[in-house]
Amino acid sequence: MKFGQVDNPKEVNFSLPEDHPKTAGTLSKNDPNKELNIYVGCAKWNKSDLKKFYPRGTKDELAYYSKQFNSIELNATFYQMYGADQIINWRDKTPDGFKFFPKINQSISHMRRLINVQPLVEEYCDYISNFEEKLGMVFLQMHNNFKHKNADRLSTFIENFPKAIPLAVEMRNTEWFTNENIANETFDFFEKNNVSNVIVDTAGRRDMLHMRLTTPVAFIRYVGANEPKSDISRLDDWTERIEKWVQLGLRDIYFFVHQNIEKESPLLSAHFIDQINKRLGTNLKKPKLPDSPSLKLF
Repeated sequence: MKFGQVDNPKEVNFSLPEDHPKTAGTLSKNDPNKELNIYVGCAKWNKSDLKKFYPRGTKDELAYYSKQFNSIELNATFYQMYGADQIINWRDKTPDGFKFFPKINQSISHMRRLINVQPLVEEYCDYISNFEEKLGMVFLQMHNNFKHKNADRLSTFIENFPKAIPLAVEMRNTEWFTNENIANETFDFFEKNNVSNVIVDTAGRRDMLHMRLTTPVAFIRYVGANEPKSDISRLDDWTERIEKWVQLGLRDIYFFVHQNIEKESPLLSAHFIDQINKRLGTNLKKPKLPDSPSLKLF
């Protein structure tokens, strides 16, 4: 994941900003008796990306991955419109309780830029619905040059999106965050329509770290900078913030670990899971990591 990459991460202030004033109110609407649902995973399961994670001789990477993690941020669906047969094949390879969080296809978001996309949206959702109980939440990621002047396209997309499928949205152009009026208008619209806004923590785009939850769901895409000490410290800061949000009412946590060069994502994910278990008293399974020098952070 090259988005937000910087040449020298040691020069970046990685401190998490304070919560948005409306976040506590959003979380307080949750049912306090609802069980915690925590899903942690990587962005992909490809052996070529997650170097040395798979034991020698692993033939089915998804089958192995899904026994180590309880979820996957499925970027493959951004690049290709997979049919029902492929979705069912992926679904059936994974154990009970596993969840897929697929990205909406680029033909909708980047090529047509939300113009006259309803037939494509319906086709995409028809295919994705074959994940059945293993579908977590889909997310729309807009191009960095998609600006507020096209907000009507976004509102039309959201209003027409099938309500049976949980939706999150990731905006990338700076003005969605740095212009207070635009940010408030957009996030209030998300909240009204029960759309979660994706929080992105990456070195070169600290403006995207907005800390505004529009639903009682935290969908976080964390991008490590391949700088071990800061990557670990940042994850520890996130576990502290999530603990605070849980105390305020958060029950649904979706946390996906990327890196600019995907090689230590399983190790970072394991550290995050370990810290979450300690802070929240949960018992999330940690992935099994081979004893390999290439999977050592320090």
